[in-house]
Amino acid sequence: MDTLEYYESKKEFNVFVASTYSDLALFKEQDERALFNDLLLNDLYQVKKYTSKRLIIALSKGTLPKGKYKVDDFIDQLFIVVFDDFNQIQTAENLHPWLFKKVDELLEESIVDEEFDDNFLKNIDDYSKPEWDEMEEKFSTDAGGDLVMIDELDDISYPKNDYVLNHVFVENDQKEFFEKLDKDLSDESKRKHTNMVLYYLPLPVRAVFELAAEYQFSLTDIATIRNQSLEEVKELLEIARKTIEASFINRFNTKD
Repeated sequence: MDTLEYYESKKEFNVFVASTYSDLALFKEQDERALFNDLLLNDLYQVKKYTSKRLIIALSKGTLPKGKYKVDDFIDQLFIVVFDDFNQIQTAENLHPWLFKKVDELLEESIVDEEFDDNFLKNIDDYSKPEWDEMEEKFSTDAGGDLVMIDELDDISYPKNDYVLNHVFVENDQKEFFEKLDKDLSDESKRKHTNMVLYYLPLPVRAVFELAAEYQFSLTDIATIRNQSLEEVKELLEIARKTIEASFINRFNTKD
């Protein structure tokens, strides 16, 4: 049975990764690279998915040359970096966010910086329903199909983005609207809309939201992964939440 099937939530998987720290430290001390890598492979499940998503979006947005890189290219580099720099990790709890930080650094060495385009954020309240439908169609063509394929193939043991309405908007003045929307919209529709909105958000906003909601890292961990201050992370997460909230209201609120 796949080790990951024992873990019901992604937060529990963070705990699992932490539990491997002492054995990894021992293998590092003994210079047992093969044993180290075999154990590390189990820890990289979420890192690999995160890398896949970053690459697909970078390819569809033209910030990475097509055909030049594969996910395994970055993971292979990561094995070397983790073994060589393992002593940088201060505690077992730091291991998982540190792995994300290191793969983020490797990705950003190869991916051309996305221009911080805030037009989508500025115009979020002005899009008509036909414009939303057109954006979703374009998203499906550019990246949506690939992202759905990753979810289906690589994330079988976890719920499909159950944070969409349940976790993000629990404490707001639109609670009734979102409770109704949760019942009226299919899970696939909610997931597809959220992925589309994330796709059009600037990378810093998108990355912070996904690390918090999809991988359940704390704000302190995200600040470490993204090399940002805690205040910057809080601000970006709030931008993402408000934007996703506004997008659902503007597209699906059918009140006259």
